[in-house]
Amino acid sequence: MAESLDAHLDVVDLFAGPGGLDVGASWLGLSVCGIELDPRACETRMAAGLRTVQGDVRIFGPDDFPGAKVLAGGPPCQTFTIAGSGTGRKAIDTVLGLVDELASGKDIATRLRTLHDERTGLVVEPLRWAMQALRQGTPYESIVLEQVPAVLPVWKAIGRVLAANGYDVCHDVLRTEQFGVPQTRRRAVLIARRNGKAALPPETHQAYHKGTLPPGESHLLGWVSMADALNRNDEFTVISNYGSGGDPKNRGRRSADQPAATVTGKITRNRLQFPDGRQSRLSLPEAGILQTFPSDFPWRGGDIGQQVGNAVPPRFAAHVLATATGRLIDSARLDEAVRLPWSESSSGVSGIIRETALREPLLTG
Repeated sequence: MAESLDAHLDVVDLFAGPGGLDVGASWLGLSVCGIELDPRACETRMAAGLRTVQGDVRIFGPDDFPGAKVLAGGPPCQTFTIAGSGTGRKAIDTVLGLVDELASGKDIATRLRTLHDERTGLVVEPLRWAMQALRQGTPYESIVLEQVPAVLPVWKAIGRVLAANGYDVCHDVLRTEQFGVPQTRRRAVLIARRNGKAALPPETHQAYHKGTLPPGESHLLGWVSMADALNRNDEFTVISNYGSGGDPKNRGRRSADQPAATVTGKITRNRLQFPDGRQSRLSLPEAGILQTFPSDFPWRGGDIGQQVGNAVPPRFAAHVLATATGRLIDSARLDEAVRLPWSESSSGVSGIIRETALREPLLTG
């Protein structure tokens, strides 16, 4: 572990999973180390050459990652997502109370143990890190948080705390297909900066609306279809594993010329149906591609479908991180990064940062 922490570090990534944010950071040329508890995700990370500390984020803190200027976190979403248990959504008032207690310097460990599902309390863990760094006089220059839309009230509460402690803060729910991800996935994002204006990343692609094709006139690019992302010329329809509108028999459907529905941990249960009646499944690499992982990303360990579904789409992460560090991305170069083999893009893509935005960038290199 010491070797991972002693080297130069730009970003510390809490709840790092198999490495979605880390891949996006790598394309930008940023050095990142991720903390991840799941040994399966860690196995993937190790195979991909991503700097990793295996363990519980609750036993670490800013002192363990000296020099990191950016704090990023995408806590587990299972208790907040619509497809999950819903215990996090039911406990939202309790969670908001925990934010206030952390802001006042209280130890919330005992309160966290009273939650029905301990994963719910993890959503406030990034604030513990941020407040500890502030009290030590080594505040993070930038903070990036990402979760399902139901967590936006928590991000707003955390944002108020950060704003009261010298940060400029913004937050909203973003649509990943508007950043070139071939998938409709809505994510609540918070960006906070100490030495610059916080802003959400500018959309590069059009929003997808059910049953429509991209309009002909727009300053934005058309959303990316599954066919384009997967480089497939055949016609197919993806039939979801989930029922729509609460009806298990009413399976959602997307055609090849549309973006995928939200990629979940059950992505490999979705069926591909072809005009001649044949059916098949998406391969694991194809599922990763719909999340914008490189086609040769070295997935390892068990339950890879769950790893894929839980990950932050790397292309989306790159946009958010670039904006959080005061930079703009060259979309054409990002397209290239997504298409390149991981072995070629893991050390950064030349020219991907095209100009400074929102004052000077926080990070050099």
